[in-house]
Amino acid sequence: MIPFNKPHLTGKEAHYMYQAVYNGKLSGNGEFTKKCQRYFEQRYGFKKCLLTTSGTDALEMCAMLCDLKQGDEVIVPSYTFVSTALAFLREGAKVVFADSMKRNPNLDAETLESLITPRTKVIVPVHYAGVACDMDAIMAIAERHNLLVVEDAAQAIDSYYLASGDGRAPKPLGSIGHFAAFSFHETKNITAGGEGGLLVVNDERFVRRAEIIWEKGTNRAEFFRGEVNKYGWVDMGSSFLPAEINAAFLWAQLENLDEIQTKRKALWNCYYEHLSKIITDYNEQNTSARDTSLNKAVPFALPDIPAYAANNAHMFYLILPSLEARTALIKHLKENDILAVFHYLSLHNSQFYKDKHDGRSLLECDRYADTLVRLPMFYDLSLDDVTHICTLIKELYINS
Repeated sequence: MIPFNKPHLTGKEAHYMYQAVYNGKLSGNGEFTKKCQRYFEQRYGFKKCLLTTSGTDALEMCAMLCDLKQGDEVIVPSYTFVSTALAFLREGAKVVFADSMKRNPNLDAETLESLITPRTKVIVPVHYAGVACDMDAIMAIAERHNLLVVEDAAQAIDSYYLASGDGRAPKPLGSIGHFAAFSFHETKNITAGGEGGLLVVNDERFVRRAEIIWEKGTNRAEFFRGEVNKYGWVDMGSSFLPAEINAAFLWAQLENLDEIQTKRKALWNCYYEHLSKIITDYNEQNTSARDTSLNKAVPFALPDIPAYAANNAHMFYLILPSLEARTALIKHLKENDILAVFHYLSLHNSQFYKDKHDGRSLLECDRYADTLVRLPMFYDLSLDDVTHICTLIKELYINS
């Protein structure tokens, strides 16, 4: 069986975890936590980085830093994981769901401004599959309306926003909004030992409060820097710090990030090459289906990478023409010991939130919920494995 995901071990994880134990500092914010945080700040230019126990915790810290009041509105894509919305609901906000783009599952920036009201406080773009949202458009809208932007970059480590032809350098995802949240869950490109996350603060105004919230509402960080002669409870907060052994595990992964990314991109490109050929062959057999738009009888659509986005090879997905077609593909692969899976259900249709949604149709979100399928994608997958998976997919669509 080829699984959908398998966490990669670089070989140094246990060594660094032992070192953390031997150092006698296990509770967090030790040597490995600080090394990881410095790594992100130096490599990507993030203003302030704080490791968290999960991407969900990082989002919850973002929501707390936004200082929301009861009834404030936060715009969130409906096609995302529940944590994106839940973090802001916990702060008393009203979540306003946005639709996806036609070309990919990211938030549709062209319809974003129509959702803004006098109660809107925050926009939360989710960089689905590590592919950038249209951040120039989103930041321009946020600036016009004096809104905060929280980048949900859970899937977007080592991915970039490419400014369109104006000479600007590429910007790492997570460095553009006021805040960002990353995940180091075992399904991500790198992991902190199963769970882990990172809060990024790019706006100097929020750095001090971020440290306080991170330290259970205390000014403990200022005390250890010698800025105050004692520390106490000064604000809201919680226990967001990960254990030092998780930071040690993550450090082993960060040391090998470039190697991990190179391999994942090779796998992604192999998928793309083989599956593009299947579409070409299918169209040659079915001359009436040369139009590859989704309303024609084509087998599937490939991932879309806009000109302003890089690809960090977090995921390889296909868009099928219908729910039935997706079910048939997943079944065919499973019968041949390949585990492919669908992804999110639209949050606005969820049991928890559907009676709170304003009734707007979010057709693209619902389409992706019915038709998107994710293929196996992990470091230890081989190019031969990818070729085998694509051969099985070809059997379903191309007459021999």
